[in-house]
Amino acid sequence: MPALTPKIALEEHFMHPDFVDYWAKTAVNISPALFGKAREALEDFGEQRLAAMERIGIEKSILSLAGPGVQAEKRTDTATRRARQINDFLANEISKQPDRYGGFAHLAMQDPAAAADELERCVRELGMQGAMINGQTGGTYLDDDRYAPFWERVSDLQVPVYIHPNNPAEQVQMYNDHPELWGPVWSWTVETATHALRLVFSGTFDRYPGARLVLGHLGETLPYLLWRLDSRWEISNRGGMRLQMKPSDYFKRNIWMTTSGMCADAPLRCALDMVGDTRIMFSVDYPFERPEEAGDWIEAAPLSNEERRKICRDNAATLLNI
Repeated sequence: MPALTPKIALEEHFMHPDFVDYWAKTAVNISPALFGKAREALEDFGEQRLAAMERIGIEKSILSLAGPGVQAEKRTDTATRRARQINDFLANEISKQPDRYGGFAHLAMQDPAAAADELERCVRELGMQGAMINGQTGGTYLDDDRYAPFWERVSDLQVPVYIHPNNPAEQVQMYNDHPELWGPVWSWTVETATHALRLVFSGTFDRYPGARLVLGHLGETLPYLLWRLDSRWEISNRGGMRLQMKPSDYFKRNIWMTTSGMCADAPLRCALDMVGDTRIMFSVDYPFERPEEAGDWIEAAPLSNEERRKICRDNAATLLNI
């Protein structure tokens, strides 16, 4: 058997019993026969998780709370307090296996200034690699002006923000009578891709050129659309907005993407062709995807040895300063 390519995995989830009620808000997106079956694996930080990593050559997993977490909390002070609680919990687990685990901070985006402070604490004091944010918070997206203090801190810390899918604040008419479209089949992709485009078109990356954004699922379909985004931006009703670069250029400077939940050659090649081999990183989306499926696929994907090495490990090591 050929040697496995060393890997760093960036979208690997965990759970704490005190946060299960938040996680349960995503039950409407998943088959009732399946939701909750992953909880045992989510709460394990020992033999089960490490064995899954070993089987496919993952050297280090960057752990994050399965969403939406405190972003679904109605009380801002409670959200801020519990975000700190779960970050302390994760840091303690990382300290038991520091060579195998890293972490993305969980943040209460209801208070952007407090979220910025908590991100700095997690990075500087707890040694985490960035943050994972579960889509909108209270109907507000990260391009809103209220998040300026947060983006300033992100740029100063030079760590990435990973936008993970979440439901929109309300269900629109186009999903009515089609529950299968509400969640991972389609609406999460639409929601997360739109969130990323709001950041691009609002000029967030012009104001904060050092900001770093990560998207899962090989970029939430956006690599396939980059040519058209550039073309249609030229004729769109911009509402007075201006950009310093073409929309596609921000995907080559400010945005990275992972393979989480997308084990297919064609979209991988599309992403490589559109954004280059330094912007794509390996992930499993553990335990919601099978590690063997993700690992076997990336080892057999039509890549050069250099491309495979970059995607599996080197790009993440550079971005996360590992």
